Amino acid sequence: MSTYHRIFAALDGTDAQNAVLDRAVALARANGAELYLAHVVDSLPTDANGTDYQALASGVREAMEETLAPVLDELAADPAVPACSFKVGVGRVPDVLGDLVEEWNPDLVVCGERGYSDIKYAFVGSVSKHLIRTCRCDVLVVKGE
Repeated sequence: MSTYHRIFAALDGTDAQNAVLDRAVALARANGAELYLAHVVDSLPTDANGTDYQALASGVREAMEETLAPVLDELAADPAVPACSFKVGVGRVPDVLGDLVEEWNPDLVVCGERGYSDIKYAFVGSVSKHLIRTCRCDVLVVKGE
């Protein structure tokens, strides 16, 4: 069995992210691994509408930090997890996640499966499938309930 030293968790801001976060935290603790959490504000739906995505990202970051505060505080005090970082990016989700994975160089990526309908999947694609295809490390897809 592999030992992981750097675990990256892609959080999507939905209720499903709790399962991803729980799994990533458990794996970080079990492996004594650094944990990197990220969320991406997707610019794809409204690329041309003039939205200030940096301002939006700042608001999303504040909201997610508030939501994640109990977990982040617990991890900061946990000697089994040497480091925990959280970042909010802006742009097309697969591109930004790819950049963050490259920046943080994890040996495990944990993401969720959203379960889009066939029609939405045809237009939007699958972030988890993209990560599986492009990451040079292990990818764990946490199935939704």
